[in-house]
Amino acid sequence: MERMERDFMKRQEMSWHSPRLDRNMNIRIFGHAGAPFLILPTQDSMCDNFENFGMIDTLREPLEQGKIQLFCVDTVDQETWSNVWGDKGWRAARQEAYYNYLIEEVLPFIRQQNGTGRLPVAAGCSLGGLHAAIVFFRRPECFSAMLSLSGVYDAKFFFDGWLDSTLYQNSPLDFLANMPQDHPYIQQYNEKRIVLCVGQGRWRRRDAARRLSCARCSRKRASMLGGFLGL
Repeated sequence: MERMERDFMKRQEMSWHSPRLDRNMNIRIFGHAGAPFLILPTQDSMCDNFENFGMIDTLREPLEQGKIQLFCVDTVDQETWSNVWGDKGWRAARQEAYYNYLIEEVLPFIRQQNGTGRLPVAAGCSLGGLHAAIVFFRRPECFSAMLSLSGVYDAKFFFDGWLDSTLYQNSPLDFLANMPQDHPYIQQYNEKRIVLCVGQGRWRRRDAARRLSCARCSRKRASMLGGFLGL
């Protein structure tokens, strides 16, 4: 199913039944060309999240100019990270299924739709920042960069300190800290742009970003979204 609106900026909404999640998942696409961005929503949000917060209007100029193209996805956060009364093992497995959906279904879709051959930027705010970190640090060869805003990178924070082997793979603070120094991903991390940004205020956890940045060797400095426009 596809719906399309045309003015100065191409806007599409598409959906399909995900075999990995056994449910319909939606994607909103903004722009017609340019560097592709995989946009991961804030906690419990869906593909309309980025647009509802005014980000499409803010980025209208580079979208219209074909500098960037945004692929905004749905989440299953209410079944996983926010499902505090659910079985922890099931929640972790469901998150792993969501990760596989992003890697095995969404990324090929982005490649097909974008058509530039460029690797996407993984980007997200809040819990979307955690999702961006998970997909980027687990599969750096699939992405050109990562932009994570105010993320919490310790999965145990959402599971009352609980961790199994599946959740471990979705906890960047844990799997990065234990990654061997000679792992081939280390070189890829250092060759790509990584931004871990955190603000100030009641709900900001600056220690999480600092601990993640220290978990592995030093990263290259990068600017914010404007710096990604030249990717």
